[in-house]
Amino acid sequence: MLKIGLTGNMGSGKTTVSKVFEILRIPIFYADDEAKQAMTNDLILVKEIKAVFGEESYFNDGALNRKYIASIVFNNKEKLEKLNSLVHPATFRAFDAWLKNIKDVPYVLKEAALLFESDSYKMCDYTIMVQAPLATRIKRVMERDCISREEIESRNANQFPEEKKTQLADYVIKNDDQQLVIPQVLKLHNLFLSL
Repeated sequence: MLKIGLTGNMGSGKTTVSKVFEILRIPIFYADDEAKQAMTNDLILVKEIKAVFGEESYFNDGALNRKYIASIVFNNKEKLEKLNSLVHPATFRAFDAWLKNIKDVPYVLKEAALLFESDSYKMCDYTIMVQAPLATRIKRVMERDCISREEIESRNANQFPEEKKTQLADYVIKNDDQQLVIPQVLKLHNLFLSL
């Protein structure tokens, strides 16, 4: 079974592309969602986060204090790198556990915003980069998340530039509102089925 990594910067449309693969019945591991779950469900990770960021990282009911963590990491590159260094291994563990339950499929997708930054692309046979122009990405995220351009640019600064990811990727899907996405996905789907 092939493992295909799927990535793209904020607002590129990687989730939209993932949904097309889902329609084709391809199992998808959503690394960002799994990372969020791991921050409350993975006891090793919870203990590590508390040790580094303090007990106030979690509410009394065990829920992650996202606002508190965000206030620390989004303006401090070293703290963000430290958080990522804790979360990525937990997400890798979740991916390995998820794979054990997947049977009789030609390939799976691992959708991850930080596929290259976390080195998790090394766990994949091939990688796909979803591309969109910066102005389009910013507009999409502002509409989707109701956040400011400055906040988007701050978060985007923590990801590799789109050009770098494109160079690292094996395949590119252009989601620029000019080219149709579904034919691009179908072309890759047929390619992966033939491998």
